[in-house]
Amino acid sequence: MNKNKHRGGDFRDFLKDEGILAEVETRAMKQAMSLQLNRLLEKQSLTKAEMATRMKTSRAAVDRLLDAGNTSVTLTTLAKAASALGRKVKIELVPA
Repeated sequence: MNKNKHRGGDFRDFLKDEGILAEVETRAMKQAMSLQLNRLLEKQSLTKAEMATRMKTSRAAVDRLLDAGNTSVTLTTLAKAASALGRKVKIELVPA
């Protein structure tokens, strides 16, 4: 019989054992942030070009920010985006 060491375990444990938990969590956070930003753009009827103007940046930079797969976003860029949408960024460190 083939025993699966992860059977009945938790998915986070599996990802940790595979050495990819941090990467998966980072991607999930970026996807959630991108989704939230896209929803705010739609709610406020803003185009990417208008968002770029408000952020004093390029349309390409806004595209990167809204790209759920691009995890390399700086806090400065995120703060500019939040401000352009009348929001602020709240970051919290929680137990691992």
